[in-house]
Amino acid sequence: MHLGLSERTAVITGPAKGMGAAVSRAFAAEGCKVVLAGRDMAAIAPVAEDIRADGGAVLTVSCDITREAECNSAIAAAQAEFGGVDILVNVAGGAGPIGKTGAETSREEFDEIMELNVAGPFGMMRAVAPSMVARGYGRIVNVGGTFGMRGRAGRLAYSASKWGLRGLTKSFALELGPHGVTVNIVAPGMVDGPRFRTKVVPEMAARLGISEEEAAAMHAADYATRRISTAEDVAAACLFLASDAARQITGVDLPVDGGWAML
Repeated sequence: MHLGLSERTAVITGPAKGMGAAVSRAFAAEGCKVVLAGRDMAAIAPVAEDIRADGGAVLTVSCDITREAECNSAIAAAQAEFGGVDILVNVAGGAGPIGKTGAETSREEFDEIMELNVAGPFGMMRAVAPSMVARGYGRIVNVGGTFGMRGRAGRLAYSASKWGLRGLTKSFALELGPHGVTVNIVAPGMVDGPRFRTKVVPEMAARLGISEEEAAAMHAADYATRRISTAEDVAAACLFLASDAARQITGVDLPVDGGWAML
């Protein structure tokens, strides 16, 4: 299938590691000019170097998405370098407090994750929307989470933030749709990676008195596909929603979780 992404310009937030790095490499591999926007430029550098080594066009931009001026500057830099922005993928975000009930979560903890996971993507969408509307074309893909679809005890702040991101996505989809701009959300479940292998699995194994291999298998058993998602699975979903193949899809929540949220 031809995705129609070659020579498009994609701004990707949170590109330094994990899903963000996988998304960045996937869009570059499809021929996109990529703009990697994040706070830790040293961590972003190896991703940019890999893309350049493969012949890709890449620009790195320092950007704290919780600061409106930096969101505006990142989009302006992308426009100056590549002549416009076709795609925005909001990957940057945080986990918030883990294992705390709502009553135990402080107002500061709640505000911090809402600022990062809701206000941050809002700032990037607000910065890029006018130029997409003016061009009559655009694709915005937000990376949410399945805890923003089902809720989760002990993850109240994170869950609330991802529900908020869903609201932003759907409202922007309605507002921008008449101008040729689609806005969708990809919702990963558990993703196999460093945190899963070094924290989630060992903690579960210790708690249940089982091996780490058995703990990983128990996690996989929660999913219809009997496997844990990878960062590349998430990247593939982002590619699809940003592509010409998904031109008639907007305002959707696409879980990438082996069926956990839907079944």
